[in-house]
Amino acid sequence: MSTQAAQESTHGDLLITNVGAVFDGSVGATAADISTVLIRDGRIAALGDDLGGDTAKDVPVLDAGGATVVPGLIDNHVHPVIGDWTPRQQQTNYLEGFVHGGVTRVVSAGEPHTPGRPRDRVGTKALAVLAHRSFQAVRPGGMTVHAGAVLLEPGLTKDDFVELADQGVHLVGEIGISGVQDTDQAAEMTRWAQAAGMTVTVHFGGQSVPGSTVIDGPFVASVRPDVAAHANGGPTAPSLDDVEQVLVQTEAAVEVVHNGNVRAARDIAKMMQRSNALDRLVVGTDSPAGTGVVPLGILRVLSWLCALGGLDAGSAIAAATGNTARVRRIDGGLLRVGEVGDIALLDAPIGSHAHDLVGALECGDTPAVAAVVIGGNPVLTRSRNTPPPKRAATVVEGR
Repeated sequence: MSTQAAQESTHGDLLITNVGAVFDGSVGATAADISTVLIRDGRIAALGDDLGGDTAKDVPVLDAGGATVVPGLIDNHVHPVIGDWTPRQQQTNYLEGFVHGGVTRVVSAGEPHTPGRPRDRVGTKALAVLAHRSFQAVRPGGMTVHAGAVLLEPGLTKDDFVELADQGVHLVGEIGISGVQDTDQAAEMTRWAQAAGMTVTVHFGGQSVPGSTVIDGPFVASVRPDVAAHANGGPTAPSLDDVEQVLVQTEAAVEVVHNGNVRAARDIAKMMQRSNALDRLVVGTDSPAGTGVVPLGILRVLSWLCALGGLDAGSAIAAATGNTARVRRIDGGLLRVGEVGDIALLDAPIGSHAHDLVGALECGDTPAVAAVVIGGNPVLTRSRNTPPPKRAATVVEGR
């Protein structure tokens, strides 16, 4: 399906048959033996076996071919600008490419790469509202972009956050990459934003872009954000002691990203298992960044978490689905009746010695995307970015 067609039809009906297994997006979930998923008007209407007949009369069919069904993946850390273009890497259509990696939603951590980004109070608010509203109309590859993360600059007031929330802005971008870097000022603005219903991200670790600063555990513990970004480095990781301080002294979600330190990702995954805190683990790509744009970044992080960090497949998938949706208070993330019909069909890639999705994650292979469904509409049945899956999905014609 073309990008334009995906933009125009976001509430579809679909019957997914011949499902191999289902992970619902919750921590510790095991593969459920569910063979059929019914979507009505863009939301999951039923999960079970043999939901055909009158239940799904005249509904288009997607044959999963035995692939595993998971909620559409959510990238918790992107830096969009306006439209599907990044001035950081001079690439176009990169967000559409993420859909070919199973991603159906991305969350902005701020728009700092905007050429000539305004840093005054009025301009900062205007950019957040513009980005938010722009991506309400633009859906690259059909995905939802939660954009418009206000970057904290001196001069913003408590009333400004209320005004921004009234305009639909619900994100504060990475504290530490914009003008406000003083701990007390950042903490005060965080309280204002959270009181207005926003979720707040803090840059955690070494410097990334010019003008950013090194942020350690005591800073994060004092500010108490909703998300401690790229705890495995963006690109340079903080110490594990700092990460542990955040886990113990705050309720913040701890984020692991692709554009970070792989060894630190492994160590953080193991620490969060020991701390029984896997419900606070979220994942992102932190792209576009100096490391580049990686359309398969979320799938690769999931393989790291399983193959290196020892996570079970269900908990790794939850870090890219249900956990993020809960932390960000956004739609999607769970495969349950009433939830939005954003779905990824994943499998072991052809050539892997793994038998299925779980095996691919456990051995460290990047899973293959068999199909992506957004709002009940199949937007692709063959990824341009992964190897072919062992189990291909097909749209059944003439039903």
